[in-house]
Amino acid sequence: MKPKALFNWSSGKDSALALYRILQEDQYEVTTLLTSINHEFQRISMHGVHVSLLEQQASALGIPLVKMELPKEPSMEEYQDIMNKTMTEIKSQGITHSVFGDIFLEDLRKYREEQLNTIGIQAVFPLWKEHTSDLIREFLHLGFKTIVTCVNGTYLDKSFAGRIIDEKFLDDLPENVDPCGENGEFHTFTFDGPVFKSPVMFEIGETVKKTYPKPKTEAGEEDGTYTFWFCDLVSK
Repeated sequence: MKPKALFNWSSGKDSALALYRILQEDQYEVTTLLTSINHEFQRISMHGVHVSLLEQQASALGIPLVKMELPKEPSMEEYQDIMNKTMTEIKSQGITHSVFGDIFLEDLRKYREEQLNTIGIQAVFPLWKEHTSDLIREFLHLGFKTIVTCVNGTYLDKSFAGRIIDEKFLDDLPENVDPCGENGEFHTFTFDGPVFKSPVMFEIGETVKKTYPKPKTEAGEEDGTYTFWFCDLVSK
């Protein structure tokens, strides 16, 4: 009997490729998708995609979805408390492994592993340390389709929001931007590909600018703001 696994589903391209790998390798039974949701706006954390499209994704994947709802700006303590309660409940269903689409962020991997170790769940990283330019081209070669839903204005301008990722998109990226956006340069919504039973249908809505305060300096003052561009996707 294969061990049961939870898949941490962001709705984006890295998640889709990692899920494809896990299903192809067939070492785990993926029984659940877990996605963090902003409770106030009912949108996927960071990606900005409405929960209605997330639910369509899960239906097209054929895997049950668990939505972990978070407050608008949770403290680290609040986040950890909600995560621990969610994971403890999930573990009670016989799940022993938790799969992530992370590629090379060492601190994030360490954090995930430490948190899961406290409740006896093992973390799995099917894309770990692979070259991101190879991964994105594998993603496209497999027939996946994904759209940019969030752009960090520090790295990219508004014009990149709402674009489908293809070879032209990759050619247009500045040299300092990772092709998978692994440093948070952009986030995506994957709507078709070999893991989907059918495409997720949507229309492209407006692009909205949002600003967030930067972390406080050592002097206790905020050092300006971050700008993000969100392209809204509307269910058909």
